[in-house]
Amino acid sequence: MQQLRRPVPVGEAPLLAVDVDAPVPAPGELVIDVAACGVCRTDLQLVEGDLPAKRLPIVPGHQVVGRVRAIGDGVDRWAVGDRVGVAWLAGSCGTCAACRSGTENLCADAEFTGWDRDGGYAEQMTARADFAFAIPDGFGDTDAAPLLCGGVIGYRSLKISGIRPGGRLGLYGFGASALLALQVAVHWGCEVYVATRSEPERRRALDLGAVWAGGYDDAPPVPLDAAVTFAPVGSVVVAALRAIGPGATVAINAIHLDEIPSFDYDLLWRERGLRSVANFTRRDAEEFLALAVAIPIRTVIEVHPLADANVALAALASGDVGGAAVLVC
Repeated sequence: MQQLRRPVPVGEAPLLAVDVDAPVPAPGELVIDVAACGVCRTDLQLVEGDLPAKRLPIVPGHQVVGRVRAIGDGVDRWAVGDRVGVAWLAGSCGTCAACRSGTENLCADAEFTGWDRDGGYAEQMTARADFAFAIPDGFGDTDAAPLLCGGVIGYRSLKISGIRPGGRLGLYGFGASALLALQVAVHWGCEVYVATRSEPERRRALDLGAVWAGGYDDAPPVPLDAAVTFAPVGSVVVAALRAIGPGATVAINAIHLDEIPSFDYDLLWRERGLRSVANFTRRDAEEFLALAVAIPIRTVIEVHPLADANVALAALASGDVGGAAVLVC
């Protein structure tokens, strides 16, 4: 497994290869043989310390696809050999007001894969059986892995933004999550306007069905009905606010964001809104995975061996990943 013991800049190779005993499932848990694990910007923020570690050492990785090796007591949904996915939300209390209302992502006692409990940068891992997902047959292991974070949280971001089928949607930043969200929006018949500083990403967005692509400082040609920001930069949020029309919402898809610069109240006036996106629910994941098969979603991946986890993180940090990086065992 690849273990973080102390956050340091990614150029200093923060992950160490370690050998540990094979995991044993606790009641309600699965032991999973990991086949593939996506590399996420949240992993990068964790290993470099932008996202404070909840415990150390920790094994990152929360876009996991594998096969059930062993089953703990009290588990009746899964069988040995089943293909499963594990995502960012690792568990919640199930009894608080948030859990009872269908917003388990806001549970104060929620736990997260690769942050509270060891994740998928490993040959094997454990996971709560009730927070594992069946992976559709239409996707291979490496293609399915990026769906479990960027895909699911991007889908929730679309829901939070309030975009309706046929509406005008802005996507600010065009990494792995936005690439998947664009395909959902196009499937819904939306006009999609993409803002990114990368010229290759603009071309890719247009190839996937966007009607316009420009830079962050470029104004889309029409007022937008909703926007989602993916870049972890506060100034991009302000750029999205400038682009939306009255009554529209900007959804911020980021677990960590630098300071939002001051802006004139006129940008928020007339019932424009700002909303953060906090994780996802199991229902979001189930809805998105079913939708991903129906569309079908196309993923763009770069495969790295597990031993090169530091290399993959460094490539992500430098912007050299064309789509999503995926580690394989």
